[in-house]
Amino acid sequence: MAEVLVYVDHVDGAVRKPTLELLTLARRIGEPVAVHLGAGADAAAKTLGEYGAVKVLTADAAEFADYLVAPKVDALEAAYQAVSPAAVLVPSSAEGKEIAARLAVRIGSGIITDAVDLEAGAEGPVATQSVFAASYSTKSRVTKGTPVITVKPNSAAPEAAPAAGTVEQLAVSFGEKSTGTKVVSRTPRESTGRPELTEAAIVVSGGRGVN
Repeated sequence: MAEVLVYVDHVDGAVRKPTLELLTLARRIGEPVAVHLGAGADAAAKTLGEYGAVKVLTADAAEFADYLVAPKVDALEAAYQAVSPAAVLVPSSAEGKEIAARLAVRIGSGIITDAVDLEAGAEGPVATQSVFAASYSTKSRVTKGTPVITVKPNSAAPEAAPAAGTVEQLAVSFGEKSTGTKVVSRTPRESTGRPELTEAAIVVSGGRGVN
């Protein structure tokens, strides 16, 4: 069975729910191979294996934290070259969509963004997208290269499917352009204890009508 790369969204090794959803969807089209960048790979590998990752490709370098997304694209491209996957799945966050778009350009592939479902097709993975304020659903597939697909949070219920989750080191080299813009400071947002808005199962909003 073909392998499917899954980019891991995490905070210091704590795997976020959208990644578990991606692993669940990836199993429909192949064997998930997780790509974990930054610290905490050993802690994350157990969780990733529990949700179906046969392998966890990992790399830890200061560039992932000190610069914008380009070093992460370098690493994901290295994983792509090492695995030759049937597809690459990335969470549909602002950062994730930028990583996916840059990767698609580099490897000469088509990209589908904001998918809400994924299934195997005769000519490759088929993604479902919700369009026009969810008035319509469309099914799309990439016709050139390896599909790069970003998936919205809450698109699938995470389902455990224990696999080996073998950790392998990923060799990554960073291009000169990848380190051209450096992050000089960060201000963490205070935690409210509530889920991220994009990951919440139920969102309640209110307001006043305007005539």
